Amino acid sequence: MVHPLQIHGQHFDLHPSGVLFWRERQLLFVSDLHLGKVTHFRKYGAAVPLQAIPGNFSLLDECIGHFNPKGLYFLGDLFHSHMNSEWQLFEDWVRGTGLTMVLVSGNHDVISPLKYESLGIAVVGEVVMDGFLFTHHPQERDGYFAVSGHIHPAYRLRGTGRQSLRLPCFFKSARQLILPAFGAFTGMHALTRKKGDEVYAIADQQVIKI
Repeated sequence: MVHPLQIHGQHFDLHPSGVLFWRERQLLFVSDLHLGKVTHFRKYGAAVPLQAIPGNFSLLDECIGHFNPKGLYFLGDLFHSHMNSEWQLFEDWVRGTGLTMVLVSGNHDVISPLKYESLGIAVVGEVVMDGFLFTHHPQERDGYFAVSGHIHPAYRLRGTGRQSLRLPCFFKSARQLILPAFGAFTGMHALTRKKGDEVYAIADQQVIKI
């Protein structure tokens, strides 16, 4: 179940996968897929299930089918590291999707931009549209509302005693929105909510405002 969100007169949908859909522009934003990480971990002996590799693409297809966007923007860390066998899966997926795609480069994006451009994916440092700033690293810039990723935000719910639960979340402050990591096995970083902040946690295939 998606959660609607209005920012500066524009309408967005928060999806439980972690993607953000901009209704007026018909654009889909996703951050921190870290494709190739499963193969990278398995190479060094980590017992990560192979099923996690196609899972990212299946979930992306589900989101695209749900929103039917005109374009897809990756807000950094599309691939975890250097090229490995998952690159061919990515190539096949891109060619079968037919969407306009843009990569806002992140700190893990070490693969040559020429490889992405050969697939028709533009690689840029940031995107500015209609008063919104889209980057990988969270930042605040005068005159813009910023949307980013990088942190893999989570929120810690505390129960009685020492019980606690960390949930991935969309984390919104007065001037920016941080998207959760989309990819599997990416880890999370719990953020502390300050006055005025809004937390939209993901649980049981729902986005819930805390």
